[in-house]
Amino acid sequence: MGFFNLAFGNNNTFVRPSYFVISGFIGIPYIKYVYVLFLFVYIVSVLGNTVVMAVIYLDHNLRTPKYVAVFNLAFVDLCGSSALVPKLLDIFLLDHPYISYNDCLAFFFFCYTCLSMQSFNLVALSYDRLIAIIFPLHYQVKVTHRFMLSLIASFWVFVIIVVLIATGLLTRLSFCSSVVIKSYFCDHGQIFRLACNDTTPNSVISVLLPVFILWLPLTFILFSYSYIGYALSKVATVQERVKAFKTCTAHLSLVTIYFLPIIITFTMSSKIDPNARIINLSLTSVFPPMLNPIIYVLQTEEIKQSVKKILKMRKKSHIMVKRNES
Repeated sequence: MGFFNLAFGNNNTFVRPSYFVISGFIGIPYIKYVYVLFLFVYIVSVLGNTVVMAVIYLDHNLRTPKYVAVFNLAFVDLCGSSALVPKLLDIFLLDHPYISYNDCLAFFFFCYTCLSMQSFNLVALSYDRLIAIIFPLHYQVKVTHRFMLSLIASFWVFVIIVVLIATGLLTRLSFCSSVVIKSYFCDHGQIFRLACNDTTPNSVISVLLPVFILWLPLTFILFSYSYIGYALSKVATVQERVKAFKTCTAHLSLVTIYFLPIIITFTMSSKIDPNARIINLSLTSVFPPMLNPIIYVLQTEEIKQSVKKILKMRKKSHIMVKRNES
């Protein structure tokens, strides 16, 4: 991270604390019930996303460009939950609120990277639906395995670079008084506002981060479905429109679950009690990774059929083993 110190002036007087104190849930009544909920959500999230990834890996029929994006979404959800929830429970449930300076920056980096990749995965899936519905004859040419892998890889590179820049800018801050972070994790905004030196670059990146990881992806998704709706209204019958939109229900559910709570929380932040805001944001962080695999299993016919096929194959192999033993 020395690059950032050189870029903004080499200063050896930075005051870096040995630790931060995470205090987001301290003093909230009945908060232990929320911790139990987090633990339950985490277990379901790990099991659900593991099942989705296993089904896609085992069923060769699901190895299509669309399910490359679905697999990556499940992987990101699994990593994001594992980066956030165990540490959150360790901090608050096991009463270990102190976190070292370096660990806090790593905590921030992994949480923000996974949070950002969730929104960009939804962009990849919306592009897949846009081409499949608007240009069905060109779908096999436009959306190939190579294209989808390249798209997702470019999203990973972009997100990692942006979050690394935000993390690097935090290393040039001095903390002269408070080290108490009033959040449920090492939140970027809460950290840089504790600093006692110039925070202008951090303020700029705090404005750009939501634009890059939330508003631009959401704008593209809304544009995609607006264009889909407009195109279908011009050329398709009512039955064809319903059939086309049925292929989008799972993705639209994921978009709603991810973006709607964040938008409501941020637009009403001035009217929401700080404790309620922290709880809302924490639930927004942990619930989508749990609900995403459930939605895909329940609303996607290909995955439902694949799960049934795998279960039948396991049942048959179990019966064959029993016959051989007897």
